[in-house]
Amino acid sequence: MMTNQISKDQTVNGWINGFIGVLLFSGSMPATKLAVNDMSPIFVTIARAAIAGILALIVLLIYKEKRPTKDQLFPLVLVSIGCVIGFPLLSALALQYVTSAHSIVFLGMLPLMTAIFGVIRGGERPHPIFWLFSIIGSLLVIGFAISQGISASPVGDILMLAAVVLCGLGYAEGAKLSKTLGGWQVISWALILALPLMIVLFFIYFPNNIEAVTTGGWFGLAYISLFSMFIGFIFWYRGLAQGGITTVGQLQLLQPFFGLALAAYFLHEPVSMGMLGVTIGVILCVAGTKKFAK
Repeated sequence: MMTNQISKDQTVNGWINGFIGVLLFSGSMPATKLAVNDMSPIFVTIARAAIAGILALIVLLIYKEKRPTKDQLFPLVLVSIGCVIGFPLLSALALQYVTSAHSIVFLGMLPLMTAIFGVIRGGERPHPIFWLFSIIGSLLVIGFAISQGISASPVGDILMLAAVVLCGLGYAEGAKLSKTLGGWQVISWALILALPLMIVLFFIYFPNNIEAVTTGGWFGLAYISLFSMFIGFIFWYRGLAQGGITTVGQLQLLQPFFGLALAAYFLHEPVSMGMLGVTIGVILCVAGTKKFAK
């Protein structure tokens, strides 16, 4: 009885932590759009990783954390490739071709990608009906992209698809590793693995017209460096580890909803009825995936 109560409490805590992580991640695409309006996507990717990496190094030194074991290095490299470099770079490049509102809809595919890698790398086995709801949500997203005329920005859409795949890998790998290493430790060590390269590239790609960067550009870079690249992952990986990768991962279906609202409010980007319809559709899939995740 006590074990069941602990398990239930852990699941609830997992959903709470996961929800906080999703809220923080929801501002990522609008903030990235603000940053790439004034700076190159490559520099934005490098700068956010370098800033977050320095912060992670300071935190690890303060708490005197032990170094990862050899067995933990490869998963950390995958987290670094997926979440520190891959998704930030590809999504920033995509935002040169599409609006943040358009890119946010692609994030509706993240739960499916995370669940797939959760099965491949995490050994989780959700109910077959779970996949039905998850696939429906993803098909809604893909259908929306096609209905908007995918030929209008094929490069942007392809970059966002690749970004989502890498991000799903990084999420699942980090969640599995956080069970033994700890949530904030996972993203911290992943950032530190990339930090030496990021610092070198920071000076190589440092913009010549830095004085032309607006307040909005600096705000966007600050947000994605602190919240999207570090603080958000602390809650997200903890939530995935507590409640399960496939289960809590479906909370990402809420991210497009919050992201579209932020894009409309701060960037004054148009949010069409089609976008809202797709977003509502994938949100409704949360109920089904949550029920059949185990």
